[in-house]
Amino acid sequence: MSMNIFRFSGDMCHVASIIVLLLRLHASRSASGISLRTHELFLMVFVTRYLDLFTTYYSLYNSVMKVLYIGTTGYIVHMIRNKEPICGTYDKAQDSFLHLKFLVAPCAGLAFVTNLIGGFNLIEMLWVFSIYLESVAILPQLVVLQRYGEVENLTSNYILLMGAYRALYILNWIYRSFTEPYYQHHWVVYVCGLLQTALYADFFYYYFLSKKKGGKFSLP
Repeated sequence: MSMNIFRFSGDMCHVASIIVLLLRLHASRSASGISLRTHELFLMVFVTRYLDLFTTYYSLYNSVMKVLYIGTTGYIVHMIRNKEPICGTYDKAQDSFLHLKFLVAPCAGLAFVTNLIGGFNLIEMLWVFSIYLESVAILPQLVVLQRYGEVENLTSNYILLMGAYRALYILNWIYRSFTEPYYQHHWVVYVCGLLQTALYADFFYYYFLSKKKGGKFSLP
């Protein structure tokens, strides 16, 4: 994948979102309002997408980013699950979205069918699965935020940066389609990217509305 300002900015927003979440967990020593299930889904996304780490070298930047995403997301999952006192503050009752049943299983089924259409390839199927799953992985987190109502600043900034990362990647695809003569379009990536961005739209609206009014950020 070629580099451009939109892709680089998207990657930096993604990295910044992870840093903000890690700072939030370490500073507050609390997982209140954070969805473990969303981060388990993101870990599944990165592990299934980046299997080519063992087979193909693209660039140092590409390899470092892949290892960074897997390592930091795994660390976040570990902290919420096992690290005291953070794990003791995790509210499993609020984070109850059935992610395996309603997200992982349908995405796996769609990936299997999609892959069969183009000729079965296990690595390709896992990559497509990761695209489908990433588009909906934020859902458990959004559900948790809605149940809590009021959202902390660092948590809201984390979600904002995640949404910005996806929106910038859409601009990256548009830019590449106009500037790269042999750019290959992938409808699954486009549809899932638009879906993922749409899931953040309601959050964006209330986030900027709260900033405009100068009050605390809360979801209805």
